[in-house]
Amino acid sequence: MIILQTERLILRHFTTGDLEDLFALYRDPQVRRYFPEGILTYEETREELEFFLHGHPERPELGLWATVFRDTGRFVGRCGLLPWTIDGRPEVEIAYLIDKAYWGQGLGTEAAAGIRNYALESLGLGRLICLIDEHNLASKRVAEKIGMAFEKEGRDDMGPFHLYSLSRTQESQ
Repeated sequence: MIILQTERLILRHFTTGDLEDLFALYRDPQVRRYFPEGILTYEETREELEFFLHGHPERPELGLWATVFRDTGRFVGRCGLLPWTIDGRPEVEIAYLIDKAYWGQGLGTEAAAGIRNYALESLGLGRLICLIDEHNLASKRVAEKIGMAFEKEGRDDMGPFHLYSLSRTQESQ
């Protein structure tokens, strides 16, 4: 099921046929450099894929989605919306992860902007965040390009992070 489309991308629900592409993404140490859990095994990747096949189990309108080129259907990453509770507050994160073969082409920014628009316009969310490793300058640039601003430093059971945010009132200014 297609969630949204941008100029070059389709974001859609995963299928079981996406496992090999997702595993190639998740086993790459460069791609997973800023993830506290590091690379994932085949089994861990399969479990995550099954978890997100139909959206997030508790909030099906959210989840991680296969990100593919519109013209070719070629898998280029996984992006989406994830629910979190931070400091006792429910939050929704824009998540983006693009295969390194496609870095530098603006696909992360394009996907994140499409997700932002979908979240604000179609889902009616009033606030969005990104949780970013303090050293991940590329992800910080993507967040800033889609209108987010640094809000605070934080720490959870996975380690430290920088929280970037955007609220509907910011977006309309």
